[in-house]
Amino acid sequence: MTHFDLVIVGSGAGLMVMEAALEKGLQCALIEKAKLGGTCLTKGCIPSKMLVYPADFIREAERSSRIGVNVGQHTIDWEVISRRMWAQIDFHKTIEKNLQELPNLTLYKGTGAFTGPRSMTVLREDGTEEEITGDKFLLAVGARTSVPSVEGLEEAGYVTSETFFGEKYPKNPWKSLVIIGGGSISTEFAHIFSAFGTKVTILVRSGGILNKEEPEVAEFVSRQFTENGIEILTHSTPVAVRAEGGKKYVTVENSATKEQSVLECEEIFMASGTRSNADTLNLPKAGVETDKHGWIVTNSYLETSQPGIWALGDVNGKYQLRHKANFEAQILSQNLFSGEGKRGVRYDAVPWAVFTHPQVAHLGLTEREVQEKGILYQTAYNHFSEVVGGRAMGYHKRDGDDGFVKVIIGYDKKLLGVHIVGPQAAVLLQPFVYLMNAGYQCQKVRRAMAAREMDDLRILYPNLGTYAPINNSMVIHPSLNELTAWVFEKIHIPD
Repeated sequence: MTHFDLVIVGSGAGLMVMEAALEKGLQCALIEKAKLGGTCLTKGCIPSKMLVYPADFIREAERSSRIGVNVGQHTIDWEVISRRMWAQIDFHKTIEKNLQELPNLTLYKGTGAFTGPRSMTVLREDGTEEEITGDKFLLAVGARTSVPSVEGLEEAGYVTSETFFGEKYPKNPWKSLVIIGGGSISTEFAHIFSAFGTKVTILVRSGGILNKEEPEVAEFVSRQFTENGIEILTHSTPVAVRAEGGKKYVTVENSATKEQSVLECEEIFMASGTRSNADTLNLPKAGVETDKHGWIVTNSYLETSQPGIWALGDVNGKYQLRHKANFEAQILSQNLFSGEGKRGVRYDAVPWAVFTHPQVAHLGLTEREVQEKGILYQTAYNHFSEVVGGRAMGYHKRDGDDGFVKVIIGYDKKLLGVHIVGPQAAVLLQPFVYLMNAGYQCQKVRRAMAAREMDDLRILYPNLGTYAPINNSMVIHPSLNELTAWVFEKIHIPD
């Protein structure tokens, strides 16, 4: 039985912690059943963006006549697009080769399951087993698509984000596609394939897509989808699927009217949420607690209920985003190996973006969440057509695709939420992440200081944590930065 200082299960963000441990000369084991690099590299945000950018380019080309440029009829070279995508995924081969050459690291290609709080059985790809022990365990096994039980679905077949970037990748864009689910994965793939000429239909159980976004943002995207030929069926549940004559037929029931209809398509894409991969770890043997949905319960230090076992990334159920997992890995590495004391993870300023068309970005609270907290607040909007950078791109007032930024500001002038829909939304959001985090750091400093020192701090820096630094800064003109900077001119906090 081989003993390790640290055992890491999962090769996504867990690699960052592994690298920090190896730098300290620790003996490490890495267990991975799939391609090295985790979801983001091999079946998620990186390869999907190799498809999103060409789709974005198509949509922008279609509206280029508004700025006096006519690009003509476009054609799709699926082979070139696919080759670029697979080149990104294939980087997992380089990662594996490099890891096999690292001293103090043992790479296990297979699955791991606990046999006790400090022991685990590894089932290798070739069917052999080995039991290992460790002083510390890091669980970073991620999540997978949650597939609902639908009559005939398994027999007819379907695609998930995992199989799409694998054995179900199409030789050409499908002629027609039914996507089940209305979240970020659904809307990104709807954008991709509709731009490539596929007839796309989205089925959502609720009243619309992107239900984690502000209602006006979700409605804006829905209108653009409809104009681009994407059909959205709300309050709709698939109840049966069959395959016949090279086609697939989805029977859909409307939850309000109970009426049923049948959709014909070439393929079905399941994007109906995710479920935890923690069920593969035999956690009861280790005494690790999960919540009712199967996500591993962790505290702010990423510690599980069992001392010596940590969990990060998708598997802890707190925001399924690679940048969030990377942030957790960075903090955990510092806590375990820097000797500088423990630092907790805050999730107050987690940004995210949906790379659909139009692009969506979100930070902080929604207006509904602010209301539920009883916070006094104001909102303000700025549209792309209101700044030169947006007008240069062809946006005009009252255009159906004139995107906007929405900010939510407390009466203390603190930034509570930012919501953007339109070109480069993810880039435009990022400065607000820094600003919001600066406010939290200021609060942390204030709590640690004596009362007199706090008074001195307030006198020297009265605007820490507010949006005042934006109002007091120069903004490049003309640029899209004016869209997000000038929105605060519309805020008028009462005295």
